[in-house]
Amino acid sequence: MTTTRPESTRSASPAPTSPASWLPLAAVATTLVLWASAFVAIRHLGADFSAGPLSLGRLLVGALCLGVVATATRGVPRPTRREWVSLVAIGVLWFGIYNVALNEGEQRVDAGTAAMLIQLSPVLVALLAAVFLDERFTAYLGIGLALAFGGVALIGLSTSQSQGRDLVGVFLVLLSAVVYAVSLILQKPLMKRLAAVHVTWLACTVGAVVCLPFLPTLVEEVRVAPTSSVLWVVYLGIFPTAIAFTTYAYALTHMNAGSLSVTTYLVPPITIVLGWMLLGETPAVAAYAGGVLALVGVAVARRKPRRVEHPPAPA
Repeated sequence: MTTTRPESTRSASPAPTSPASWLPLAAVATTLVLWASAFVAIRHLGADFSAGPLSLGRLLVGALCLGVVATATRGVPRPTRREWVSLVAIGVLWFGIYNVALNEGEQRVDAGTAAMLIQLSPVLVALLAAVFLDERFTAYLGIGLALAFGGVALIGLSTSQSQGRDLVGVFLVLLSAVVYAVSLILQKPLMKRLAAVHVTWLACTVGAVVCLPFLPTLVEEVRVAPTSSVLWVVYLGIFPTAIAFTTYAYALTHMNAGSLSVTTYLVPPITIVLGWMLLGETPAVAAYAGGVLALVGVAVARRKPRRVEHPPAPA
Protein backbone atom coordinates (compact mmCIF):
# COMPACT_ATOMS: atom_id res chain seq x y z
CA MET A 1 0.00 0.00 0.00
CA THR A 2 2.86 2.36 0.69
CA THR A 3 4.02 2.17 -2.90
CA THR A 4 0.64 2.48 -4.61
CA ARG A 5 -0.78 5.36 -2.55
CA PRO A 6 1.68 8.04 -3.80
CA GLU A 7 1.12 6.97 -7.42
CA SER A 8 -2.66 7.12 -7.10
CA THR A 9 -2.39 10.45 -5.35
CA ARG A 10 -0.28 11.86 -8.16
CA SER A 11 -2.63 10.56 -10.82
CA ALA A 12 -5.66 12.05 -9.07
CA SER A 13 -4.09 15.49 -8.62
CA PRO A 14 -5.00 18.13 -11.20
CA ALA A 15 -2.57 18.86 -13.96
CA PRO A 16 -0.34 21.83 -13.25
CA THR A 17 -1.44 23.47 -16.48
CA SER A 18 -5.14 23.38 -15.56
CA PRO A 19 -6.57 26.91 -15.82
CA ALA A 20 -8.23 28.70 -12.94
CA SER A 21 -11.96 28.07 -12.81
CA TRP A 22 -12.75 31.69 -13.68
CA LEU A 23 -10.64 31.82 -16.85
CA PRO A 24 -13.09 29.97 -19.15
CA LEU A 25 -15.93 32.12 -17.80
CA ALA A 26 -13.90 35.27 -18.39
CA ALA A 27 -13.17 34.08 -21.93
CA VAL A 28 -16.88 33.52 -22.56
CA ALA A 29 -17.81 36.94 -21.15
CA THR A 30 -15.22 38.63 -23.36
CA THR A 31 -16.54 36.82 -26.41
CA LEU A 32 -20.16 37.72 -25.73
CA VAL A 33 -19.52 41.44 -25.27
CA LEU A 34 -17.32 41.67 -28.35
CA TRP A 35 -19.71 39.67 -30.52
CA ALA A 36 -22.60 41.85 -29.38
CA SER A 37 -20.62 44.95 -30.36
CA ALA A 38 -20.03 43.39 -33.78
CA PHE A 39 -23.78 43.37 -34.54
CA VAL A 40 -23.93 47.08 -33.78
CA ALA A 41 -20.78 47.88 -35.77
CA ILE A 42 -21.98 45.93 -38.82
CA ARG A 43 -25.30 47.74 -38.69
CA HIS A 44 -23.50 51.09 -38.45
CA LEU A 45 -21.21 50.31 -41.41
CA GLY A 46 -24.04 49.30 -43.75
CA ALA A 47 -24.07 52.74 -45.37
CA ASP A 48 -20.35 52.70 -46.25
CA PHE A 49 -19.47 49.04 -46.90
CA SER A 50 -21.35 46.28 -48.71
CA ALA A 51 -21.52 42.77 -47.27
CA GLY A 52 -18.68 41.05 -49.14
CA PRO A 53 -16.03 43.79 -48.89
CA LEU A 54 -16.84 44.32 -45.22
CA SER A 55 -16.30 40.61 -44.61
CA LEU A 56 -12.98 40.65 -46.45
CA GLY A 57 -11.71 43.74 -44.65
CA ARG A 58 -12.62 42.31 -41.27
CA LEU A 59 -11.03 38.94 -42.01
CA LEU A 60 -7.82 40.40 -43.43
CA VAL A 61 -7.26 42.45 -40.28
CA GLY A 62 -8.20 39.49 -38.07
CA ALA A 63 -5.94 37.04 -39.91
CA LEU A 64 -2.99 39.44 -39.74
CA CYS A 65 -3.37 40.02 -35.99
CA LEU A 66 -3.93 36.34 -35.27
CA GLY A 67 -0.93 35.34 -37.37
CA VAL A 68 1.41 37.60 -35.40
CA VAL A 69 0.09 36.43 -32.03
CA ALA A 70 -0.09 32.74 -32.98
CA THR A 71 3.42 32.45 -34.37
CA ALA A 72 4.96 34.56 -31.60
CA THR A 73 3.35 32.66 -28.72
CA ARG A 74 2.70 29.13 -29.99
CA GLY A 75 4.93 28.75 -33.05
CA VAL A 76 3.85 27.43 -36.45
CA PRO A 77 0.99 24.90 -36.35
CA ARG A 78 1.28 21.56 -38.15
CA PRO A 79 -2.24 20.22 -38.69
CA THR A 80 -2.73 16.75 -40.08
CA ARG A 81 -4.47 16.21 -43.41
CA ARG A 82 -7.71 15.36 -41.64
CA GLU A 83 -7.44 18.46 -39.44
CA TRP A 84 -6.87 20.60 -42.52
CA VAL A 85 -10.16 19.35 -43.96
CA SER A 86 -12.00 20.54 -40.85
CA LEU A 87 -10.08 23.83 -40.77
CA VAL A 88 -10.94 24.60 -44.40
CA ALA A 89 -14.58 23.72 -43.78
CA ILE A 90 -14.70 26.00 -40.72
CA GLY A 91 -13.00 28.80 -42.65
CA VAL A 92 -15.43 28.57 -45.55
CA LEU A 93 -18.53 28.19 -43.38
CA TRP A 94 -17.94 30.20 -40.19
CA PHE A 95 -15.60 32.91 -41.47
CA GLY A 96 -16.71 33.08 -45.09
CA ILE A 97 -20.39 32.32 -45.53
CA TYR A 98 -21.32 33.36 -41.98
CA ASN A 99 -19.83 36.85 -42.29
CA VAL A 100 -21.15 37.60 -45.77
CA ALA A 101 -24.65 36.34 -44.96
CA LEU A 102 -24.76 38.18 -41.63
CA ASN A 103 -23.49 41.44 -43.12
CA GLU A 104 -26.06 41.31 -45.91
CA GLY A 105 -28.80 40.30 -43.47
CA GLU A 106 -28.04 43.21 -41.17
CA GLN A 107 -28.55 45.61 -44.05
CA ARG A 108 -32.14 44.39 -44.04
CA VAL A 109 -32.89 43.85 -40.32
CA ASP A 110 -31.78 45.77 -37.23
CA ALA A 111 -28.88 44.68 -35.02
CA GLY A 112 -31.05 43.41 -32.17
CA THR A 113 -33.21 41.26 -34.42
CA ALA A 114 -30.15 39.80 -36.15
CA ALA A 115 -28.55 38.93 -32.80
CA MET A 116 -31.74 37.20 -31.69
CA LEU A 117 -32.19 35.22 -34.89
CA ILE A 118 -28.64 33.88 -34.59
CA GLN A 119 -29.72 32.27 -31.31
CA LEU A 120 -31.29 29.39 -33.21
CA SER A 121 -27.72 28.05 -33.38
CA PRO A 122 -27.44 26.81 -29.73
CA VAL A 123 -30.41 24.52 -30.33
CA LEU A 124 -28.69 23.10 -33.40
CA VAL A 125 -25.35 22.85 -31.59
CA ALA A 126 -26.83 20.94 -28.66
CA LEU A 127 -28.54 18.49 -30.98
CA LEU A 128 -25.47 18.03 -33.19
CA ALA A 129 -23.20 17.65 -30.15
CA ALA A 130 -25.42 14.89 -28.78
CA VAL A 131 -25.27 13.06 -32.12
CA PHE A 132 -21.65 13.59 -33.23
CA LEU A 133 -19.71 14.40 -30.04
CA ASP A 134 -21.50 12.00 -27.68
CA GLU A 135 -22.29 14.86 -25.32
CA ARG A 136 -25.11 14.21 -22.90
CA PHE A 137 -28.36 16.00 -23.67
CA THR A 138 -29.55 16.54 -20.10
CA ALA A 139 -32.99 17.57 -18.91
CA TYR A 140 -31.54 20.84 -17.64
CA LEU A 141 -30.05 21.55 -21.06
CA GLY A 142 -33.36 20.83 -22.79
CA ILE A 143 -35.38 23.00 -20.39
CA GLY A 144 -32.79 25.76 -20.57
CA LEU A 145 -32.83 25.71 -24.36
CA ALA A 146 -36.61 25.95 -24.39
CA LEU A 147 -36.68 28.85 -21.93
CA ALA A 148 -33.87 30.74 -23.64
CA PHE A 149 -35.31 30.22 -27.10
CA GLY A 150 -38.69 31.38 -25.81
CA GLY A 151 -37.03 34.53 -24.53
CA VAL A 152 -35.36 35.10 -27.89
CA ALA A 153 -38.66 34.56 -29.68
CA LEU A 154 -40.34 37.09 -27.39
CA ILE A 155 -37.65 39.65 -28.13
CA GLY A 156 -37.89 38.94 -31.85
CA LEU A 157 -41.68 39.27 -31.81
CA SER A 158 -41.60 42.59 -30.01
CA THR A 159 -38.89 43.91 -32.31
CA SER A 160 -40.65 42.82 -35.49
CA GLN A 161 -43.88 44.48 -34.39
CA SER A 162 -42.15 47.79 -33.78
CA GLN A 163 -39.69 47.89 -36.69
CA GLY A 164 -40.65 45.28 -39.27
CA ARG A 165 -38.46 42.58 -40.79
CA ASP A 166 -37.24 41.74 -44.25
CA LEU A 167 -37.78 38.07 -45.15
CA VAL A 168 -34.58 37.88 -47.17
CA GLY A 169 -32.67 39.39 -44.26
CA VAL A 170 -34.23 36.91 -41.86
CA PHE A 171 -33.24 34.01 -44.13
CA LEU A 172 -29.65 35.23 -44.43
CA VAL A 173 -29.24 35.58 -40.66
CA LEU A 174 -30.73 32.12 -40.12
CA LEU A 175 -28.25 30.78 -42.68
CA SER A 176 -25.49 32.27 -40.55
CA ALA A 177 -26.92 30.44 -37.53
CA VAL A 178 -26.85 27.10 -39.34
CA VAL A 179 -23.24 27.38 -40.58
CA TYR A 180 -22.19 28.58 -37.13
CA ALA A 181 -23.65 25.45 -35.50
CA VAL A 182 -21.99 23.09 -37.99
CA SER A 183 -18.65 24.89 -37.61
CA LEU A 184 -18.69 24.64 -33.83
CA ILE A 185 -19.15 20.87 -34.02
CA LEU A 186 -16.24 20.64 -36.46
CA GLN A 187 -14.08 22.82 -34.23
CA LYS A 188 -14.51 20.90 -30.98
CA PRO A 189 -12.34 17.84 -31.93
CA LEU A 190 -9.57 20.11 -33.22
CA MET A 191 -9.07 21.61 -29.77
CA LYS A 192 -7.73 18.31 -28.44
CA ARG A 193 -4.40 18.78 -30.25
CA LEU A 194 -4.25 22.27 -31.75
CA ALA A 195 -4.05 25.55 -29.83
CA ALA A 196 -7.13 27.76 -29.86
CA VAL A 197 -5.25 30.66 -31.45
CA HIS A 198 -3.93 28.36 -34.21
CA VAL A 199 -7.39 27.05 -35.07
CA THR A 200 -8.83 30.56 -35.18
CA TRP A 201 -5.94 31.95 -37.22
CA LEU A 202 -5.97 29.23 -39.88
CA ALA A 203 -9.76 29.26 -40.23
CA CYS A 204 -9.84 33.06 -40.42
CA THR A 205 -7.14 32.98 -43.11
CA VAL A 206 -9.17 30.48 -45.13
CA GLY A 207 -12.21 32.74 -44.80
CA ALA A 208 -10.19 35.71 -46.03
CA VAL A 209 -9.02 33.73 -49.07
CA VAL A 210 -12.61 32.76 -49.84
CA CYS A 211 -13.62 36.45 -49.76
CA LEU A 212 -10.73 37.67 -51.97
CA PRO A 213 -13.03 38.19 -55.01
CA PHE A 214 -14.42 41.19 -53.10
CA LEU A 215 -10.97 42.87 -52.98
CA PRO A 216 -11.49 45.39 -55.85
CA THR A 217 -14.76 46.57 -54.32
CA LEU A 218 -13.18 46.78 -50.87
CA VAL A 219 -10.39 49.02 -52.21
CA GLU A 220 -12.93 51.35 -53.81
CA GLU A 221 -15.16 51.51 -50.74
CA VAL A 222 -12.19 52.18 -48.43
CA ARG A 223 -11.15 55.03 -50.71
CA VAL A 224 -14.47 56.85 -50.41
CA ALA A 225 -15.46 55.84 -46.87
CA PRO A 226 -14.89 58.21 -43.93
CA THR A 227 -11.93 57.47 -41.69
CA SER A 228 -14.19 56.60 -38.78
CA SER A 229 -15.84 53.82 -40.78
CA VAL A 230 -12.47 52.40 -41.84
CA LEU A 231 -11.44 52.35 -38.19
CA TRP A 232 -14.63 50.46 -37.34
CA VAL A 233 -13.66 47.81 -39.90
CA VAL A 234 -10.28 47.53 -38.18
CA TYR A 235 -12.10 47.21 -34.86
CA LEU A 236 -14.19 44.35 -36.26
CA GLY A 237 -11.04 42.56 -37.38
CA ILE A 238 -9.17 42.92 -34.09
CA PHE A 239 -11.78 42.61 -31.36
CA PRO A 240 -14.90 40.65 -32.46
CA THR A 241 -12.79 38.49 -34.81
CA ALA A 242 -9.20 37.98 -33.61
CA ILE A 243 -9.83 38.28 -29.88
CA ALA A 244 -13.41 37.03 -29.54
CA PHE A 245 -13.02 33.93 -31.71
CA THR A 246 -9.83 33.00 -29.86
CA THR A 247 -11.41 33.40 -26.42
CA TYR A 248 -14.39 31.36 -27.61
CA ALA A 249 -12.12 28.60 -28.89
CA TYR A 250 -10.26 28.66 -25.55
CA ALA A 251 -13.53 28.31 -23.64
CA LEU A 252 -14.51 25.43 -25.92
CA THR A 253 -11.48 23.47 -24.71
CA HIS A 254 -12.77 23.63 -21.11
CA MET A 255 -16.56 23.43 -21.62
CA ASN A 256 -18.78 21.10 -23.62
CA ALA A 257 -20.16 22.48 -26.87
CA GLY A 258 -23.84 22.34 -25.86
CA SER A 259 -23.48 24.31 -22.63
CA LEU A 260 -21.10 26.83 -24.18
CA SER A 261 -23.35 27.54 -27.13
CA VAL A 262 -26.26 28.29 -24.79
CA THR A 263 -24.33 31.20 -23.28
CA THR A 264 -24.65 33.04 -26.59
CA TYR A 265 -28.28 33.70 -25.63
CA LEU A 266 -26.77 36.57 -23.64
CA VAL A 267 -25.69 38.30 -26.86
CA PRO A 268 -29.14 39.72 -27.81
CA PRO A 269 -29.72 41.56 -24.51
CA ILE A 270 -26.20 43.01 -24.72
CA THR A 271 -26.74 43.95 -28.37
CA ILE A 272 -30.03 45.66 -27.56
CA VAL A 273 -28.36 47.79 -24.89
CA LEU A 274 -25.46 48.69 -27.20
CA GLY A 275 -27.85 49.38 -30.09
CA TRP A 276 -29.88 51.71 -27.90
CA MET A 277 -26.76 53.52 -26.68
CA LEU A 278 -24.91 53.81 -30.01
CA LEU A 279 -27.57 53.60 -32.73
CA GLY A 280 -30.61 55.00 -30.95
CA GLU A 281 -32.60 51.78 -31.54
CA THR A 282 -35.02 51.54 -28.63
CA PRO A 283 -36.44 48.06 -28.04
CA ALA A 284 -40.06 47.43 -27.11
CA VAL A 285 -40.99 46.77 -23.48
CA ALA A 286 -41.59 43.08 -24.18
CA ALA A 287 -37.98 42.76 -25.33
CA TYR A 288 -36.80 43.26 -21.77
CA ALA A 289 -38.98 40.40 -20.55
CA GLY A 290 -37.55 38.24 -23.30
CA GLY A 291 -34.04 39.14 -22.24
CA VAL A 292 -34.73 38.09 -18.65
CA LEU A 293 -36.25 34.82 -19.84
CA ALA A 294 -33.15 34.19 -21.97
CA LEU A 295 -30.91 34.77 -18.95
CA VAL A 296 -32.93 32.30 -16.90
CA GLY A 297 -32.64 29.75 -19.69
CA VAL A 298 -28.87 30.12 -19.78
CA ALA A 299 -28.66 29.61 -16.02
CA VAL A 300 -30.83 26.48 -16.15
CA ALA A 301 -28.96 25.01 -19.13
CA ARG A 302 -25.64 25.31 -17.33
CA ARG A 303 -26.84 23.29 -14.33
CA LYS A 304 -25.44 19.80 -14.06
CA PRO A 305 -27.51 16.80 -12.91
CA ARG A 306 -26.90 15.90 -9.29
CA ARG A 307 -24.96 12.70 -8.85
CA VAL A 308 -26.62 10.14 -6.65
CA GLU A 309 -24.05 8.27 -4.57
CA HIS A 310 -25.15 4.83 -3.45
CA PRO A 311 -23.84 3.56 -0.09
CA PRO A 312 -21.49 0.56 -0.34
CA ALA A 313 -23.11 -2.83 0.04
CA PRO A 314 -22.58 -4.46 3.44
CA ALA A 315 -19.86 -7.05 3.61
